[in-house]
Amino acid sequence: MRRTERFPVSGANSLWHVYKTVPFWKVVRNFIVIQLARYTPFLGMKNWMYRHLLRMKVGEHTSFALMVMLDIMFPEKISVGRNTVIGYNTTILAHEYLIKEYRLGNVEIGDEVMIGANSTILPGIKIGDNAIVSAGTLVHKDVPAGTFVGGNPMQVIYTKDELAKRWKDDEIYGMGKTET
Repeated sequence: MRRTERFPVSGANSLWHVYKTVPFWKVVRNFIVIQLARYTPFLGMKNWMYRHLLRMKVGEHTSFALMVMLDIMFPEKISVGRNTVIGYNTTILAHEYLIKEYRLGNVEIGDEVMIGANSTILPGIKIGDNAIVSAGTLVHKDVPAGTFVGGNPMQVIYTKDELAKRWKDDEIYGMGKTET
């Protein structure tokens, strides 16, 4: 279950109420910062921009690939641990505007997580340490630490224990080693 806070609206759909929920100039500033960072090839500069201009929590040595799209309205609700890779064109949302309500939720991504390209992470999600999210995955529920998930809808491909056994078997049978 995603951890989101719900805010009902009346009349027009919740997106018509957007500037009652977030200041216009905050959205403009965040849009500019995120667009600049999407095209910036300098990882350290991206992390600095995210930490200092968007108030995100970003761990040391974390890498946001080209074209990563962060939540423009509430980026401060996103935290990413150390030594994590966020793949090309991934979208991370901390809000969702629906017809009769809008929802806000923190997104917590752990340490040493790998998120494949073109994934979408919905609000209120926690991805545990050492998890792997396959490319193109819609992350609509929590991902336990060490688990390998993928697909739309997201499914567990390997649990932490199955993945550890697979890696151990690869070492035993010499899989993954290249000839020189």
